This record gives sequence, C-alpha cells and structure tokens, in this order.
Amino acid sequence: MKAFLPLFIGLVTAGLVAMAWVESGGLALHEMRSAGTPQEAVEALVTDIQSRNWDRAYARLANSNDFEKQAFIRDLAGSSGSLRTYSSLESFKVWPVEAGADDATMRVRLNWSSAVGPLDDVRDLEVKKEGNVWKVVWPKPQFAKVPPQVIPVNYLRWDVIGRGPTDDWGVQNVDNPNVRITSMNAVERPDRVVIVGEVVNEDTVPAYVNVNATLLNSDSKPMDQEGSFDMISHTLLPRQVSPYRIDFPGFHLQQVKSVRMDVKAMLVPASADPVIAVTDQKMDKDPLGKNVLRGALVNQSGQTVNIAQVLADYYDANGRVIWVSDGYVDQALEPQVAVPFAVDVPDDVASKIHNYHVLVNHYSIHEGS
Repeated sequence: MKAFLPLFIGLVTAGLVAMAWVESGGLALHEMRSAGTPQEAVEALVTDIQSRNWDRAYARLANSNDFEKQAFIRDLAGSSGSLRTYSSLESFKVWPVEAGADDATMRVRLNWSSAVGPLDDVRDLEVKKEGNVWKVVWPKPQFAKVPPQVIPVNYLRWDVIGRGPTDDWGVQNVDNPNVRITSMNAVERPDRVVIVGEVVNEDTVPAYVNVNATLLNSDSKPMDQEGSFDMISHTLLPRQVSPYRIDFPGFHLQQVKSVRMDVKAMLVPASADPVIAVTDQKMDKDPLGKNVLRGALVNQSGQTVNIAQVLADYYDANGRVIWVSDGYVDQALEPQVAVPFAVDVPDDVASKIHNYHVLVNHYSIHEGS
C-alpha cells in the first residue's frame, strides 16, 4: 500500500503535465514539426481541410497574415448556397512538381463528393521551409465584389392557368407543347453504349422535356430502357434546342439492332431570366493533361444563381452530334461576375470535333429549385 501511493501520485502528476502541454500548444507544435517534407506539409494541411478543422489548417499556412481566415474558409467551403457548400472532401492525392532545398511546388488533386456526383479540383501549391518545418503558401483568395447597381428586368415570362375544379364538364387544359428529337447518334464507349443527340421545342410556349431510349436486340425485343436524367436541359423555352445523352452501362453496339426513342413534353410556367452568357470558349488541356472545353459563365441578371450546370454537345465535320459532356460549377454565379468552367472531353472525341454548342442549366434557392 505504501508503494502504491507514490506510484499513483506520479501517474496523476504525469497526466496533469501532459494536459498542460496539450493546452499550451505542444500537440499543435508537434504536428507542425511532423511536416518535415513538402509532401507531408500539404498532406497535413489537406487532412485538416477534410476534417474541417479550419483553425489548425489556417495555422499551417506560411502566408496566413496576407488574408483573413474567413476568406480561406470561403475559398474551400464555398458561399452563397453554391454547390461547394453542399460538398465534402472525400479524398485527395499529392505529388511533387518541383523541389528545391527551401521551396517546392506540390500538386494536389481534391476529390469532392456532392449530390450531383464527384467534383475534382487540381491546385499547384508553393511550399516553403521555415526552420525545420515546411509550410504551404496558399494562393490569396480573390472574390469579385458586385457593385451597387440597377439592372432592368425586361425578360419574357410564361404563366400557366389550368382547368379549375368549378369549370364546366368537357373544358380542356392547354395542349402540351410540340417537342421533337432532331438528331440521334449511337456511340460505343469502352464500358457502355451512349445515345446522344438534340431535341427542340417547336412550340410558342415553354416545355418540360424528358427523352427516353430503348435498346432493341436482333429479335426487336427490348434489352434495356434508360432516360436522359440530368444530361439534358429539361425546361426549354420556345424554339430552344438542348443536347441530351442517355447511357447504357454494360452494353456494346454489336448487341443492338435498333434504338427506339421517346420524348415527352409537359407545359410548365417559365421565364427567360436569368440570362447566363457563355464567353471565352476554347478547347484546352487541364493540369493533368486531359482534354477539356473551357470558358466562363456570366450571370447577366440581378439575382444570384446558386448552382450552374454546363451542357456541351460536340459536332463532327458533317454536323452530327458525336458526344455530350456536362459539368457543374461549384461556385455561385453572382450578378455580372464571370466564373470559369471546364468540362471533360474524351481523347478520341477531341480529335474529331469540328464545332460545339454550350447550354447552361441553373438552379436558385429563391426559386425553390
């Protein structure tokens, strides 16, 4: 019993000393010192970002005095109800680009998960050595400021008045819009058959559109049926054209004798606002060497567009649609502010592209969409 008391006192003392060390920043200092290489520094930073430990992530920066912590958080977590605000960092990969004795450039690929699928963000980060510790120089976040202004609203709008419960028997609702598929092309990819093409609203009223396709075998029997889902602009204004894409995973063209197409349209209220202009379009390569179509979106209305989706269809020299790609912009579109976008293009498609057309879907919280 006499030997137990000193041992117990020693353990309690050691515990109190350890707690004081942690509270005084000893644990944080140890973690900082563990960043003994540029790669470890970036991995430690991104791990904190992944767990949303913003205080510790901000403390790892070599240039934290250049901007406020809230700007750093906004740069990564998003704002204004953008898609990034509904996303989480699922995984990341870090590898060197250049390395020196006291500075290096590391490339990090951030894989975000969202309700609309994965989002990739590739960044080149400068890393500097401070004593025995490497720290990341984070690019100073730049956010465009929307100046006070008055934007006139003169867009077209369509409202729909349907048959009421007190109407006389036999009173009909307004006819559904006249919508037509103008092109269809079956394309084989390594792991699937893809149906691409365009659909047009030929009416003078707006339409909500869905395109479906059924693959038929040599006996003209259905093998599978799929729809365009979000690979289409569902709401089409009068005379507006949208690309569509329908994927059939696990099928090959040699199994398909024919394709049965079906388009359904429903009359819906709609407006021509917001107008989103697409500027500075060009074919390019991203930092990973993949083919992309780049450009910028400019919200020409006075309302914030929270989430924007870019749809692009590509034509060969004969004017035939050969591919449709899409991509979501993880920033909100503030009024009159250009926001960059990039959508992937398969390598074997890029060499055949003669022209392309870009359309933008938009979703705004204030619209309840």
